[in-house]
Amino acid sequence: MAIPYKVGLTGGIGCGKTTVAKLFEKLGIAIIDADDISHQLTLPGTPALDEIKATFGTEVFDSSNELNRKALRDKVFKDRTSRKKLEAILHPKVFESIEKKIQDIDTGYCILSIPLLFETDSDDLVDTILVIDCKEELQLERILSRDGITPVIATGIISNQVNREERLNKANEIITNNCALESLENQVQKLHEIYTKRSLSNNQIL
Repeated sequence: MAIPYKVGLTGGIGCGKTTVAKLFEKLGIAIIDADDISHQLTLPGTPALDEIKATFGTEVFDSSNELNRKALRDKVFKDRTSRKKLEAILHPKVFESIEKKIQDIDTGYCILSIPLLFETDSDDLVDTILVIDCKEELQLERILSRDGITPVIATGIISNQVNREERLNKANEIITNNCALESLENQVQKLHEIYTKRSLSNNQIL
């Protein structure tokens, strides 16, 4: 089986990673989403959920004994030690799942949507890095309107990610998401053509 060309899609919170991933998906490209995997790993009855309860107690669970994701998010972004504990539980499981899913890809290239690609030193997992970028004031505006969190929490989340300059410096390709959807679609289409050609060359070399 040919190994797919792996595009690491990343960017700051609120920059539009999900929107871009969906545009690639509309073009028939397989998407492996680290956030989706993390969500699946913390559903009721999963080992990770048991570890979270043992680590953080019942305060991050609701009355139905299900994970209160907002309470957990607020806790870990206020406290670095708590965040590190959560990462130690989830990250190894998430990346193990990503590796397994790559084996099932039957398209020439795939998108690995990994918000914390740089923060987890996972650059070597992908063949190229696509960063979704937008103006910082627009990023904050999107977070506040979408997630219903306070400016303090929003700023804390942003500060816990690699800064914008470093992210852009490490990018192989950049999509700018400041404008209309049509502009985003055009950028995705151009990259789709580039990645398709690369994937063909990649499989010829293999």
